[in-house]
Amino acid sequence: MSPVAHKPLLATVLGERQSTPPMWIMRQAGRYLPEYRETRKQAGSFLDLCYTPELAVEVTLQPLRRFDLDAAILFSDILVIPDALGQSVRFETGEGPILEPLDARGVEGLGKERALDHLAPVLEAVRRLRAALPPEKTLIGFCGAPWTVATYMLNGRGSPDQWTARRFALEHPAAFDRLMDILVETSIDYLAAQFEAGADVVQIFESWALNLDDAAFARQVIEPNRRIVEGLRQRIPNAPVIGFPRGAAGNLPRFADQTGVNALGIDYSTPLDFVNSSLPTSLPVQGNLDPLRLVVGGEAMDNQVRAILSAWADRPHILNLGHGIVPETPIAHVERLIALVKQG
Repeated sequence: MSPVAHKPLLATVLGERQSTPPMWIMRQAGRYLPEYRETRKQAGSFLDLCYTPELAVEVTLQPLRRFDLDAAILFSDILVIPDALGQSVRFETGEGPILEPLDARGVEGLGKERALDHLAPVLEAVRRLRAALPPEKTLIGFCGAPWTVATYMLNGRGSPDQWTARRFALEHPAAFDRLMDILVETSIDYLAAQFEAGADVVQIFESWALNLDDAAFARQVIEPNRRIVEGLRQRIPNAPVIGFPRGAAGNLPRFADQTGVNALGIDYSTPLDFVNSSLPTSLPVQGNLDPLRLVVGGEAMDNQVRAILSAWADRPHILNLGHGIVPETPIAHVERLIALVKQG
């Protein structure tokens, strides 16, 4: 990792409140940018874009050329891990990711021995980004959390309620625990390699932390995230980690307390005052503007941005969306958002 002093966003993750909150935008390299769409055409498939270092670096840097953001996040996808484990993964335009659904026998067929070799182009992109970024910019690596990745692996695609994965966890507990073990171990290897390649901080995306009862949340969300943080820090001492358990709601305090993450991503459905009343003021938080407000702009966006900045002014805070930016977002609204934050 590079020195902290010149990286306001990394310093915030480590607990230092800034006079002006640093910011980045989830999915900031993406389809709302015309230059991304042009690069995407060159790549062929979406996975080819992820696995071609020069193109992955290009799209990672595109938003920083346009906007005064404090971090670059590696351009990749959470599903490169199942791809590296040998599961069939493809991305269809208009449909999103499609995987060959796993059953209990399929879990045993996953091979993590060569996963890092498969992911070598992604790690090469991290090394190139580290060399290309200005010293004050934080480089964020990431992976999907085991439960979230498992929901795609078991169902074969995204799901509104994760029914297939939830049922599998109950009906095939041994196979499910084996899948979690494979994903935890592979994620530790992958994140450690990202730090070794030059990442300053990593984010673990638990995008499907909702729809779980207390016992399932403890088993399927908290424990795998805790194991990743613990195992990663055995390899990379004091590794800075942002956890993003989207939809955790009332489980946010337990997640923050038990996983050991440095900072907590807050989704847009979480009330601002709930964060202040239920989480320690020393805990850095990230978020949580609704991406739809960024699409609409105007007072609908401005007023909520000011409310977020005011509510979390006394704690370490990274301004971000409460989920990823969507393709319909006008670039002028992104410029306005950044101006609001930077001007205070």
